[in-house]
Amino acid sequence: MLDWREHITSDPQVMLGKPCIKGTRIPVELIVRKFAAGETEADLLRGYPRLSHAAIQAALLFAAEAVGSQFPARKIS
Repeated sequence: MLDWREHITSDPQVMLGKPCIKGTRIPVELIVRKFAAGETEADLLRGYPRLSHAAIQAALLFAAEAVGSQFPARKIS
């Protein structure tokens, strides 16, 4: 399985420390929001040429892990 740590970094001097794709100023949050808005991977790759398939997958894995660790199992209504 892909290790998101190879593609994601957080630096207080870049985007106020938001997790970003290494070597870019593209935050993980932007990638997740674009997918939520209905954009496809092809759309992202066209719009952000510095992205790669692996970087997008890493962003999604990072986001899943972040959500999974912040919300313990409980009923949400």
